[in-house]
Amino acid sequence: SPFIFLSSPDAAIQFLERVGTDLGLASQKVEVCQGRVVLVLTWLGTNPRLRSILLNSHTDVVPVFEEHWTYPPFEAVKDSQGNIYARGAQDMKCISIQYLEAIRRLKAEGKSFARTIHLTFVPDEEVGGHKGMEMFVQRPEFRALNGIFSHLAPPARCVFYGEKSPWCEGTLL
Repeated sequence: SPFIFLSSPDAAIQFLERVGTDLGLASQKVEVCQGRVVLVLTWLGTNPRLRSILLNSHTDVVPVFEEHWTYPPFEAVKDSQGNIYARGAQDMKCISIQYLEAIRRLKAEGKSFARTIHLTFVPDEEVGGHKGMEMFVQRPEFRALNGIFSHLAPPARCVFYGEKSPWCEGTLL
């Protein structure tokens, strides 16, 4: 299978760190509390004195209720229409990979930017972020990122219930 199943946030951190290293990104791990690690991958800008861009995503996923899955959640399955079924594939891992793929392509094209770009991968988001981003923003490592912008996902006027099932009113912003 071309898909990589990541069984835990630790496995996700190890995978993301390897990808970052392959892309030539600096890597920093910050343990915000016991067993909770924030990974920061950094693409240094040409003018590091400028405030940096922060792109955030998370490494934890919602619990699994296998009886509600079309395919086994712990097997990465791609159906005939190209849909991918795997625990955590949609939230938030697709955004994480999109950030990394964008950087890979930009670097392959020889692009560089004045501002430094930091990718943060945080734990504990699915249960409120109290042992993840909430603790990270209080640390000197976060302040040292010198960020001016943080992005999590495209805004929409949607409510999510159950296993991230959307109910949207109106159109996406």
